[in-house]
Amino acid sequence: MEWTRHLLIVPILLPLVTGAGLLLIDELRHTLKALLNLASCLLLVATAAALMHMADGTPGEGGALSLSYAVANWPAPFAIVLVLDRLSALMLALTSILAVAALVFSMARWHRAGPHFHTLFQFLLMGLGGAFLTGDLFNLFVFFEVTLAASYGLLLHGSGAFRVRAGLHYIAINLAASLLFLVGVSLIYGIAGTLNMADLAVRLPGIAADDRGLVYAGAAILGIAFLIKAGMWPLCFWLPSAYMAAAAPVAAIFVVLTKVGAYVLLRLTLLLFGATAGVSAGFGGPVLLWGGMATIAFATFGMLASQAMGKLAGYSVLISAGTLLAAVGLGDTAVVSGALFYLVSSTFSTAAFFMLIELVERARAPGADLLAVTMEAYGDETDEDEVEEHDDEEVGVAMPGALAILGVSFGCVALLLAGLPPLSGFIAKFAMLTGMLNPSGLGSPAEIPGRVWLLAALIILSGLAALIAMMRTGIQTFWAPLETIVPRVLVVEVAPIIGLLALCTLLAVQGGALLDYTEAAARALHAPSTYIQGVLGTGHPAGVSR
Repeated sequence: MEWTRHLLIVPILLPLVTGAGLLLIDELRHTLKALLNLASCLLLVATAAALMHMADGTPGEGGALSLSYAVANWPAPFAIVLVLDRLSALMLALTSILAVAALVFSMARWHRAGPHFHTLFQFLLMGLGGAFLTGDLFNLFVFFEVTLAASYGLLLHGSGAFRVRAGLHYIAINLAASLLFLVGVSLIYGIAGTLNMADLAVRLPGIAADDRGLVYAGAAILGIAFLIKAGMWPLCFWLPSAYMAAAAPVAAIFVVLTKVGAYVLLRLTLLLFGATAGVSAGFGGPVLLWGGMATIAFATFGMLASQAMGKLAGYSVLISAGTLLAAVGLGDTAVVSGALFYLVSSTFSTAAFFMLIELVERARAPGADLLAVTMEAYGDETDEDEVEEHDDEEVGVAMPGALAILGVSFGCVALLLAGLPPLSGFIAKFAMLTGMLNPSGLGSPAEIPGRVWLLAALIILSGLAALIAMMRTGIQTFWAPLETIVPRVLVVEVAPIIGLLALCTLLAVQGGALLDYTEAAARALHAPSTYIQGVLGTGHPAGVSR
């Protein structure tokens, strides 16, 4: 239908209008604002589902489809162009689902902990939607800044010196990244004369050799800005503490923020420096590959060393980021397809983990992490008479229902982070490893480079480290706690966690459908002619061009 072409702008306009409208409602009317926010997020989920259906519709050249929307009826590359393909539609669906889960969890108490939570939440969604849809580097900067501005307020939402300190560090780091973004964009525009991504892809192969160094410098500076956001080592020092300090629903939605960096790097690397880029083909690929592997190794040691569950979740985010960056640097279509599946699974599981941490912590005595470390280091000095007294007691304690739910959820998260069957984490890692070790898809004995073996080993070892760290934490929390405390858990807190884990289970059961989708998305990314033609091919009055 004709009206469906305007759905491309809904993920930007809907959060913008909702967020502005929520400012007009008194802050004391928490329930009304939460319901309006939730209704907007549910509409966003429906819109994202429709956009995924549109992006996966009638195939164009090479089995790909790219739809562009020219705002204000200006032709590309002069217009503010929004571009929809399978990758951007997938990221919109991922963000909207995660937003519903985080918002429902926050309705227990966090949305009342500070002013304008719901407005900031909607503006964050607006920035994310624009970043995933925009086809222009300058507008990417605009939406990037909208996202960051909202994230500053959300990270500081609540109270506590630790949160304020981590929030100020987060703001300083991201302001520096924004400055680098502007410098990189300026260099590219000064040489290429355009910031439209599709137009850049057409012009870059023809850049004079004398000017190519400045283009590379601009691209490298721009890449550093997004590597800071993606969390690549050694630029990731800020992330575990910042995510640990954030409120649980804020940390859950922040999981997708690191994916913005990975998304942009994937988009620009294959569009501007892919196989069709001439002498510039492959620029930056080795940095992403080796940097991603270094990130996986760093985060693996971090997980093994972490005693606090918040830090454990933060390093899980880094392992996910490193895996995605290394897959982009490797540049293989099958590996990128598996990495996109992994992106969805790891985002859901890590977000569920952040929300689960708050509930699990209620069942632990204050300082339990420190006491557990002390006992492991110096031993348990329990008196023998006390042991005999406990031996005389009845063996076994009835586990309360809340602890049972939390324990099962914790076990599912552990399986997902470790990449063990039967959940979607196993399918994601298996798909990536299959693409690495069987690049031809036929099981041929082609020689596999050493860097590929190293990446495969790091992915497996990081899963083993996640399993060890989660088992240790689970035993200390659920099996042998220093003090048993029955937590008070509300339905709105448990429901989003169970919902995200159920989605991961559904991904395992229906993994073939998503893998078909991600494979088509990966093929389109590695053959960007359809993307370029969809943006520049024809004039398109305020609507869709194919």
